[in-house]
Amino acid sequence: MSRTIRRAGTADIPVIQELATAIWHEVYPSIIPVEQINYMLGMMYSAESLQEQMMRQRAQFLLLSDDESTIGFASWSIIQPGAARLHKLYVMPAYHGTGAGAALLSEVEREAVQQRCTSIELNVNKYNPARSFYEKKGFRTHREEVIDIGSGYVMDDYVMQKPLSSAAQS
Repeated sequence: MSRTIRRAGTADIPVIQELATAIWHEVYPSIIPVEQINYMLGMMYSAESLQEQMMRQRAQFLLLSDDESTIGFASWSIIQPGAARLHKLYVMPAYHGTGAGAALLSEVEREAVQQRCTSIELNVNKYNPARSFYEKKGFRTHREEVIDIGSGYVMDDYVMQKPLSSAAQS
């Protein structure tokens, strides 16, 4: 099975929305209430929000496909000179543990290094098992953060960071 990663644009918004909805409803019910999942999907994955992220916030979106379908996506941006932020990294649960997430993360890191970034950070829910994936990839918890996202919901996260270098990519 071959996998490809390509840059996504506004024409790919429906694919990103479909993936996010499927992945979130399969992964997150054990972490946050379904009502919060639906609220966050509407807030972060509406066509308007994704277009804003791509166009105004200059987030780079990547799509990961296998021979048959698109199985994951990532989004990242430069947040200040030398520093990148991984906003999103999601893979269909059937592909967890197959190297799909690692492939997306490696591509984000490669692109960030090309843009002269020396570090990358991300937020991960404190109860998300993906935290161990990031730790295995060299991220370390930098701080805790509770973000009020409206409608009585919060994101209870760890902010994780990783140094980047052109020689040492894991």
